[in-house]
Amino acid sequence: MTCFMKDESGATAMEYGLIAASISVAIIAVVQGLGTKLKSTLTPVSNALK
Repeated sequence: MTCFMKDESGATAMEYGLIAASISVAIIAVVQGLGTKLKSTLTPVSNALK
């Protein structure tokens, strides 16, 4: 039982998973922010072309 408790080989996989999830959340937030800004920039252009 103590061998099982001291085994940390799965810990690195969990850490990599948490890092990947954090990066994914950051990328999604940036893309959504850029999409909103881009839409607000291009809407007047679209309306002017109509």
